[in-house]
Amino acid sequence: MLDETRRVLMDLLESQRFAVVASQSKGQPYCSLVAFASTRDLGRLFFATPRYTRKYSNLLKKARSAILVDSRSNRAADISKAVAVTAIGKVRELKGSTRTRYLEEYLAKHPHMKEFATSPSCSMLAMEVERYYVVSKFQNVLELDVKK
Repeated sequence: MLDETRRVLMDLLESQRFAVVASQSKGQPYCSLVAFASTRDLGRLFFATPRYTRKYSNLLKKARSAILVDSRSNRAADISKAVAVTAIGKVRELKGSTRTRYLEEYLAKHPHMKEFATSPSCSMLAMEVERYYVVSKFQNVLELDVKK
């Protein structure tokens, strides 16, 4: 079952281009749509964002976050076919050679985002994933711990 869950998770993270990042400020939740990428070991999800955004400010102040990725198509069949994954962990800003490495991986998935992601005002953020919650068939929930 664990191998199957990892396969489903990896397939979803590779096939989907967008995720919802949840942050908070003064107890108020805030969600943002981002283009994301993931590491093959499932340990990190990463995305680019301008430094002047609310999500950037929120995540620097409170690193704990959740990221949602799903396969829904906005059809009735999603009840039985869609898969949704929530990742929880801490987000940090990437700097130096680490930023460069993740930026290359990000641009491999999102080549059309090059001008945006390489802008001096843009930051690369990465979630160090502690756990995934994989939901399929609308109510089948499996947990996968990845924290080392």
